[in-house]
Amino acid sequence: MAQGKYKKSLNKKVRKGNKGYPIATVAYYGPTNVVATKLVCAIIKYDGAEAEPMEKWFSENDVRKSEKILGEVLAFIEENEVSTISMTDKIMGCPHEEGIDYPEGEPCQKCSYWNGRDRLTHEMLH
Repeated sequence: MAQGKYKKSLNKKVRKGNKGYPIATVAYYGPTNVVATKLVCAIIKYDGAEAEPMEKWFSENDVRKSEKILGEVLAFIEENEVSTISMTDKIMGCPHEEGIDYPEGEPCQKCSYWNGRDRLTHEMLH
């Protein structure tokens, strides 16, 4: 497989825009806004449906640059006969999960970058 083929294929599918349901959402998470160490892909089968099935991929390096992981994401999307893919290249926050990796209502102790920071704009809230 040529270097970057899966990334190009995924981006091409995203650019097709809204083609209806099922929709795959692809989100990236990382300890800072520079390196994404977690990718989450969830399938929304119809309007109002819960986002499931959902798969998560992890890497010590940037998941956005892993052809192996992006190939697995594309396979997951194809297995679920997705019509639309919604994705941003921006990192959406800490890869750790509140209530699972750290107590609910508290900031993640491993990812201080995100403490008090807006996940979408990456700006400090206070």
